[in-house]
Amino acid sequence: MLTELEKSVLSQVQGDLAVEQRPFKTIAGRLGISEQEVLNCLRSLSERGIIRRFGVTIRHQISGFEANAMAAFLVEEDRADEVAEAIVAYPQVTHCYRRIPMGNWRFNLFAMIHGASEEECRELAREISEKAGISEYQLLFSHTEHKKTSMRYF
Repeated sequence: MLTELEKSVLSQVQGDLAVEQRPFKTIAGRLGISEQEVLNCLRSLSERGIIRRFGVTIRHQISGFEANAMAAFLVEEDRADEVAEAIVAYPQVTHCYRRIPMGNWRFNLFAMIHGASEEECRELAREISEKAGISEYQLLFSHTEHKKTSMRYF
């Protein structure tokens, strides 16, 4: 169960943080508490596994990554964790999920691959599949981004 203070702090950090030297001091000022209280609260939430990580979202098109594709791999269930570990070792992979196949869609392991071009994404998917012993995969390229936001809980 979260305290009211924890909910207040989480409500401030779940969106974009200000790009400034001490963003947690700014948050503390808005909440009427000290910067140290904010940091202690975040540390506690992290230690308890409520916060897993803080991340940065980079606009990949501006940073030189013009293409991205969701790679859908068909992996034997007993190898899924092992293959996922191999996939996440690639720095061009930002997300990796195991999902239950539905209907005629048999693929169960998904990875978001980023590259300078669609061909670079294709080549990386080929490399991953060869190294991991995967014979079947599909690439779903992103062409238009309609929404990309962080989840807001409070």
